[in-house]
Amino acid sequence: MPAAVKHGCDHVFIVGFLGAGKSTLARNLGRMFHRRFVDTDRMVERACGKSVAQLFREEGEDRFRLHETSVLQGLSAERSLLVSCGGGIVETPRNIELIHELGFCVYLDGDLDDSLRQIRRSDTRPDFRSAEHAARLLDHRRPLYERAADLTVDIRGRTFTDVSYTVAELLLERGLL
Repeated sequence: MPAAVKHGCDHVFIVGFLGAGKSTLARNLGRMFHRRFVDTDRMVERACGKSVAQLFREEGEDRFRLHETSVLQGLSAERSLLVSCGGGIVETPRNIELIHELGFCVYLDGDLDDSLRQIRRSDTRPDFRSAEHAARLLDHRRPLYERAADLTVDIRGRTFTDVSYTVAELLLERGLL
């Protein structure tokens, strides 16, 4: 398979729904390949001095999405990061444009049941209100993830370790790790 040709940054962005394992994958790949990994939600929290839940509550989702865009723009000064993206980062078209400008996008495609098993503290996930709301949100976001993705990996019924090795192999084949 030919290597992906990207100009400028060479980050690998990982997108997917709540509980898909984006942060775990970034951390696992970072350890396997000695690359730095970051999480956009944590970056927004550090930049604002507030948790994601606080930002949603005090400033609203629209303002939070602007913070996400700012964090993504700041990644242009970095090289070769593994970037775990917040589940709603695809809600902002500019964020998808930035992801494509700065690197390669991997979508972890799973079912709602996979996500619900991983969500241990719903109070830290402001866009998770109930299982019914999550189902509607996933239906809304799935096409956004699909449009953003350069590579889609089905995670249904798979362990984080298995997904990590699969993604590593696919990224190595493309010359991205």
